[in-house]
Order: sequence, then structure tokens, then C-alpha cells
Amino acid sequence: MIWGVTARRYHLHMSPRSPAPIALLWGEDAFLLREAALARLGDLRPSEVDAEDWQGGELQDLATPSLFGEPRALVIAGARSLTKDATAELATYLASPDPDAQLVICAQVAERGKVPAALDKLVKPVGDVVHVEIKRKDLEPWLARRADTIGLDLSVTAARALVEILGEEPGRLVAALQQLEAAFHGQRVTPAIVAQQFRGLGEQKVWDMCDRAFSRDLPGAIRSWRSLEEGGDDPLKVLGGVASRLRDLIRVRSLPDRMPPAELAKRAGLRFEWQARRYQQQARHYSMTQLLRLHERAAEADRALKSGASGDTVMPTLVVAIAAG
Repeated sequence: MIWGVTARRYHLHMSPRSPAPIALLWGEDAFLLREAALARLGDLRPSEVDAEDWQGGELQDLATPSLFGEPRALVIAGARSLTKDATAELATYLASPDPDAQLVICAQVAERGKVPAALDKLVKPVGDVVHVEIKRKDLEPWLARRADTIGLDLSVTAARALVEILGEEPGRLVAALQQLEAAFHGQRVTPAIVAQQFRGLGEQKVWDMCDRAFSRDLPGAIRSWRSLEEGGDDPLKVLGGVASRLRDLIRVRSLPDRMPPAELAKRAGLRFEWQARRYQQQARHYSMTQLLRLHERAAEADRALKSGASGDTVMPTLVVAIAAG
């Protein structure tokens, strides 16, 4: 297991028995949810489906014995987006689940969000409901353990520098560890090396605001903007981050929806696979027409700011337009 801190948190929610064949994993971070799902399944190779891509019949493979007797497993991502029909199909399966098949349902929630009540009610009688998170105080030790698993010699102070520069998103931090291992294999990674490697990637507050806004988390996006405003960040710089994210999402939206993350990242000009997954999830909240219109609004905001308009009026209006749809 690679879970470290997160695994210990599981024991707060789960009994020592073997994991049930059904589980609802919920939390704020999609990367952690997927990793927790795969760690739970061990050597099984599950089928994976995003709730927004649900066609109907995805559960039939679990209910139908395999011709070759291999174990069956399904991971449902983004479960809060399941339609009424899909939820009814899930309820029918959970009323009499196959004890030899594994089903893991992942539900991402907003900051300080709670377990989705409807899914909790369906799963709790037949399976485990697990809160997946890494608390801020545990993030640096978790990073150090992750570094050990890939053979990266990362000092504690370097782990702290990574969090300070890149922020608290686990997927981004894990990608950074992989980049450091490739670039500095066999070397002791220090804060100076971290700063050198990731100089220019420290606009984390802007990234966080964009993540919340384009994930339709309006309260979180407004809080992020207020934090930027109180910190004295230049509204034009923040707007530049929003415009850059919009351009990335437009490129992602123009590509086939089921394109593998590695290919999507390459074709969309993104740095990491986790980034491609995240942007694909965000782009699905909008049609191409809506994204282009938001880009026009960003251009209008740019003209307004450069003409002397106040950032505390222009930027919240744009953030609300993005996050509230």
C-alpha cells in the first residue's frame, strides 16, 4: 500500500475486517479518490467509467459471471453527476450485489462538503463509506513517503518547499515528485533544487481559484478571490490565469471526450496527465459555445481593468459567471 497518512485515516472509518466488495469513497480531491479506489482493489484491473459518460448497462458485467472466472471490478468516478436513471440502475444492483465482484463509487465534494446523502443511503447497508482526505499537517510526511516509493531522496524541508510553491493539491505534488526523480535521480533534493525546478509555477492561489470556479464551486471560488484580493495580488495577473485556464479548457473541449489522459495532455499542450484529467472534468461542465463566451467575457474584463475599472468589481463578476454558469 502507498497510502501512508490516508491509509491510517481509513482505520478511523472502517473496521479491521477485509474491505467489503462495495464502497463509496468521498472527498474533495479526485486524484486521491482514484488512488484510494485502485489501492482498495489491489491487483484487480477494474473497468472505469465517469458518471457523466454513463450509457446504461455498465453494471451488467459485475452481475454476469466471467467466462474465464477472473475477478470483476468497476470504478465509477464523479458519482455526484449520475443521472436519475443511472442512480436507479445503481440502486437495483446494490439491492442484490454480486459478492464476488468489486464496485467502488467515487464522489468528489466541494471544500468542507459532506458525503452525498443519496449515495450514502444506497451504499451504507451493503458496503463501506470512506472519507478520503489528507490533512494539511500530514501532507509533507505523506509526500516524503511517496518520494521513498519512487526512490527519490527528498528532504523534509524540500517537501515543505514543494507545498509552499505548488500548493496542496496531491495530484500536482505527485507529478512534481516524478519530475524531480527524473531530473535529479540519485541526488539529495533540497529546497534550493525545488525552487530552481519549479520557479514560475508558484501561482498556486490563482490555480486554486480557477480550479474552484471551473469546478462550479461558487463559494470556494469567491473565497479564493477574496484571499487573492486581500493578499494584494494584481487583478490583471489573476485575470491572466483565468484566461490561460479558459484557453486550456477550450483545447481540451475540442478533443474527443474519451481520449486517454496521456494523449490528451500531449495534444492539448498540458504538462501532466493529472492535469489532463482535471481539465477534462472541468470542460465537461460547459459547451464549447459557453467556453468561447466566457473567453469573450475575460477579454471584456481585461479591457475594463486596463481602462481603470476596479478589480473588486470586475473580477467577482467574472468569477460568478464562470462558477454559477
